[in-house]
Amino acid sequence: MRITKKQLAGIDKYKYSGVDKSILSKHVLGPFWTWLVTLFPKTLAPNTITFLGLCFVIANVFTLLYFDPTYEGKVLPSWVYLSWAIGLFAYQSMDAIDGKQARRTGMASALGEMFDHGCDAINTTLEVVLCAHALGLNRSWWTVASQAASLCNFYASTWEEYHTGTLYLSAFSGPVEGILMICVIYLITAFHPLGPGFWSTPILTPLIKAFPQSLDLLLQINETLGLKGYWKLERLPCNVAFMTFGALGTVGNIVTSYSNVIQARRKAGKPILSPLLGYLPFFTHTLILVTWLHAELRGGVSLVHDARLLPFIGYWGMAFSYQVSQLILAHVTKSPFPFWNGMMVYSLFGMLDANALWWFGREPLVQSSPVAANVFIGMSFFVALFNYIRFAREVIWQITEYTGIACFTVRHKDANGQWVQNIESEKKAQ
Repeated sequence: MRITKKQLAGIDKYKYSGVDKSILSKHVLGPFWTWLVTLFPKTLAPNTITFLGLCFVIANVFTLLYFDPTYEGKVLPSWVYLSWAIGLFAYQSMDAIDGKQARRTGMASALGEMFDHGCDAINTTLEVVLCAHALGLNRSWWTVASQAASLCNFYASTWEEYHTGTLYLSAFSGPVEGILMICVIYLITAFHPLGPGFWSTPILTPLIKAFPQSLDLLLQINETLGLKGYWKLERLPCNVAFMTFGALGTVGNIVTSYSNVIQARRKAGKPILSPLLGYLPFFTHTLILVTWLHAELRGGVSLVHDARLLPFIGYWGMAFSYQVSQLILAHVTKSPFPFWNGMMVYSLFGMLDANALWWFGREPLVQSSPVAANVFIGMSFFVALFNYIRFAREVIWQITEYTGIACFTVRHKDANGQWVQNIESEKKAQ
């Protein structure tokens, strides 16, 4: 991908703006992060810190693949879930201090925000995979719903930043409280005797045991609302309750994001409805992918309830990372909103092929058998992965060449166009 001269000129106008309303971040984690960054030498680039944090999560995923490569829901050793909590907390910490390190080393740039958000986008899918396993959801539509909701949250925040120029973190945000909540889930799974099985127990069991008379009230509520199955309040599993909470959080995040966009657009004298068109790329691609998965309900090859779900979620996550990174690039370069990308076309082909028997009365071309589906879904993941790596490599190279600020080393270009070590880092090293 070639970044135009006009886009590169837009980078000169870029200036990071953020609002963090989290009390926990301000009074607890903030001081910790301020201390933590001092442990890192000024010779270490901020993007390197971000990537090291992501490596902790990637290592967590490899432990999952080692013990449960087909994602069937095997109970893992307790230390594995504990390591997931430690790895995610390490990622959060390094993700929080990379900006502080950038200011310490004079490396703050538009590329830093792009790299940070790109790693966040990848981490979102990785944590969906890990958290769904810890909650005992595994191969289920709940995992699919969790992926869609988590990515929607991330997209909404990025969409909001594009239109407002500011990254807003509310009193309860995903990067702060949301991550800590997932860490707690991993810890409970690690130390509870039931392991992941704990999350299948009814969430209101302690209340009913403590106050037996409350059961009559719950039964009346069930009858009034017409609740059935595991949606009955006395049967509602912990993991389903958590998913419901996440869905409500997603809706709340969308509403809050749009509220901030309305304020910014009115202040700038711009229309407030046109930004909503920016949700079309995400919801269109999500609909395509869910329809692809839905093929199994119409006699197609099974994806959701098969080992193929894991590479499919990986494909989805990398395709999303590419989509949202294009949006971040548009934000930092002051470019028009990106409404489509090539991965949407690839997904459309996979969806049409999977549903060929139902819609067109003919066998799929590339998903005509379980073995063929295995090959195609696995290949799709690597296609999305290499496409994103290609995009990231080209963007990083072009922005570093233009700004004269390196990506993974603490260097800049001097007046002669030569890469030299930053003076501050050299003093620190001495």
